[in-house]
Amino acid sequence: MDEGVMRVRRSLPPALLAALLVALPAVAGCTGEDPAPPASNTTSPTSPPAPAEPAPRPRAGTCHAMSRAQALSPVAGGRQVPCARRHTAQTFRVGTLDLVDDGDPLAVDSPAAQRQPRRACTAALPAYVGASARELRLSMVRTIWFTPTVEEAAAGADWYRCDVVALGVGERLAPLPRSARGMLSRSPRPYAVCGTAEPGTDRFARVPCSARHSWVAVSTVDLRGAGYPTGAAVSEQMSEACRGAARDRADDPLDFSWAEERPTRQQWESGQRWGTCWAPAG
Repeated sequence: MDEGVMRVRRSLPPALLAALLVALPAVAGCTGEDPAPPASNTTSPTSPPAPAEPAPRPRAGTCHAMSRAQALSPVAGGRQVPCARRHTAQTFRVGTLDLVDDGDPLAVDSPAAQRQPRRACTAALPAYVGASARELRLSMVRTIWFTPTVEEAAAGADWYRCDVVALGVGERLAPLPRSARGMLSRSPRPYAVCGTAEPGTDRFARVPCSARHSWVAVSTVDLRGAGYPTGAAVSEQMSEACRGAARDRADDPLDFSWAEERPTRQQWESGQRWGTCWAPAG
C-alpha cells in the first residue's frame, strides 16, 4: 500500500528505517446527506408553486447544537442555542456570495460558488481561534460552512456562514467554550491532537488530548512535490524533523520512539501537503 503511517520504534540509525515502514489503511470519511427540499405550496391543482421565502441572514457570534453529520451537510442543521449552554458550533463569520459569473447567474450549489466560503472560512479561522495556520494543524479545531438551499438562493438569499467546531471522540463533536474567539490561545491542550495508541496500529484513533491517550502529535512537516509522494520520499523529508521533535520530548535522548504520518491520497488531493510527527505522550 502507498498510504498511511510509517512507524519508527526507538532511535535507530537512518539506514534501518526502511525496514520498519508500516502502511496504515486510509480512514473512510463521513458524508452528510442534503435534507429533502421543502414541499411546494399550491393554491390549486393548476397554480404554480409559491416562491420560497429567503432564509434569514445568519449572525456572527451565534451558537448551535449540532451533530457531526449535520456539520458535514452543505445546508445548516441543528438548532441555535444560547452560548452559555452546551454547544458544538459557533458562527464566526458571515459573508456574501457572488452568484454572478460573467454576467450569468451562478448556482449556489455549483463548485465555483462553494469555493467562496471554503476559502474565506479557512483563511479567517486561525486568527479567530488564536493560532497560526501551522499551530491549527495540531488541533482538532476545524471550520465548516453553510450556504442557502437552492430554493432559498432563488428567492434572493446570497449569504454564507462560517462556523468553528472541534472534533471529539468517535463521531461526536466536542463542546466549545462560551466564546470560541481566541480559544486556542487561552487553552490549547484540550483541543490538541492525540492518539489512543501508536499510530499505524489497530487500536489507534485520533482524539482530543482532553480524552484518554498515549501518543501526541508534536509537529508537522511540509512535503515537497507535485504528485502524491511515495513512502520512501516522505520518510526522506520527515525523518530528521520527527526524530528531532521526539528527542526533544524524551527523558533519554538515546532511547525514544516516534512515528511519521503522511496524508492519505484523498487528503493530498484536497490540499493537505504536510505530514504529522507523533511521539509517546509520556
